Amino acid sequence: MMLNQTNPPILSISQLNRCAKELLEQQLGSLWLTGEISNFTQPVSGHWYFTLKDNDAQVRAAMFRMRNLRVAFKPQNGMQVLVKASVSLYEPRGDYQIIVDSMQPAGEGLLQQQFEQLKMKLAAEGLFAQQWKKPLPSVCQRIGVITSSSGAALHDILQILRRRNPSLEVVIYPTLVQGKEAAQDIVRSIEIANVRQECDVLIVGRGGGSLEDLWCFNEEIVARAIFTSSIPIISAVGHETDVTIADFVADLRASTPSAAAELLSRDQKELWQKIDYLQQRLEIAFNYLINQARQRLEKLQLRLQNQHPQTRLALQKQQYQYLNDRLYKAIQLYLQKRQQQQQRLQQRLWQIRLSDNILYQQQNLQQWHYRLTAAMNMLLQQQRYQLSQLSSRLDSISPLKVLQRGYTVTTTENHQLITSAKQVAIGQMLVTKTNNGEILSVVKQIKE
Repeated sequence: MMLNQTNPPILSISQLNRCAKELLEQQLGSLWLTGEISNFTQPVSGHWYFTLKDNDAQVRAAMFRMRNLRVAFKPQNGMQVLVKASVSLYEPRGDYQIIVDSMQPAGEGLLQQQFEQLKMKLAAEGLFAQQWKKPLPSVCQRIGVITSSSGAALHDILQILRRRNPSLEVVIYPTLVQGKEAAQDIVRSIEIANVRQECDVLIVGRGGGSLEDLWCFNEEIVARAIFTSSIPIISAVGHETDVTIADFVADLRASTPSAAAELLSRDQKELWQKIDYLQQRLEIAFNYLINQARQRLEKLQLRLQNQHPQTRLALQKQQYQYLNDRLYKAIQLYLQKRQQQQQRLQQRLWQIRLSDNILYQQQNLQQWHYRLTAAMNMLLQQQRYQLSQLSSRLDSISPLKVLQRGYTVTTTENHQLITSAKQVAIGQMLVTKTNNGEILSVVKQIKE
């Protein structure tokens, strides 16, 4: 509600309070406030009501149940706290008050606020961008450790490195990691390591502690020293749940110092296994290359052998022998044809000489043909008659004719002919052949 200054209207109390509430909420908005809690109450609704004061003034405060459920501690009278709140006014009573959105102890709260402000500032400058992250070396030969020389973090790092890879060299840069001078000391150690260039990678960190204990790793000078380092840096600060500005700027964050040592060291057993695997692959590759080279050598030797003058001379010699053989066969064939032609001419000559006796010889031959034919016919008739006589005699003495007259032939199962009663025994199986079949019988009695 806007008021006309030249001719102010007459307002009711409700209108006045509403106007004041709108002015407070629109003009001030959300604020960070620090002060001491007093008059703290918590009714059955779960809301918190209290007074936030300093040495000279106080203000009423309310924190509703859905907001105070996220507070990790129980507020008490006399406690110094940091709150984020919006200014408002309770219209029914006209009481000026603040509505609290979040609350934390004053010491850690201020530090957390500084942490968030620096984080936003450095992020806006691009110090956290992935494009500036330097890759870690695939194989490390020397590691630099920037930490306290008497802290547990250094002991854990050295113990893991000795166990996993004793051959890995370690350079220790003793550094303060807690207190007002710690941030400057960490920056100095990073600069010394970059000047010496004696390490492949740096581990910057310490063991766990409170936010105040770890605060040197949230200082801006430390963040910028890590960012400008030419040597890759692993941030290993506190426990796994601790997060610092150094973690965001570093090239890699390790959850603990021990985890950083494990990242940079390779287990010997795993390393030997990889060496064995690479050796096997190398042997396979060498065998393959040797086989390829041997095959190429054999091909070249074959080509050289085929193109050798002695080989070519042998081939030409074979071709000469082949042509010589063909020539000899051609001459032989030509001579044979001439010889056959000569023989044909001689036969024709003899035929001319014997042509006068041809008719006489033909007549003589015809007479002998008639006489020979008559003699063969007579001999053939005699042989047929003898064959007929022998067939009749053979048929008369054939066993089949005997069987047709009622006789039988008895044999054993093995087709052994039975000619005497002494050849059989009681219980023996016999086969009796008749004219049209066989009879199987068993001997029960033998009579002689």
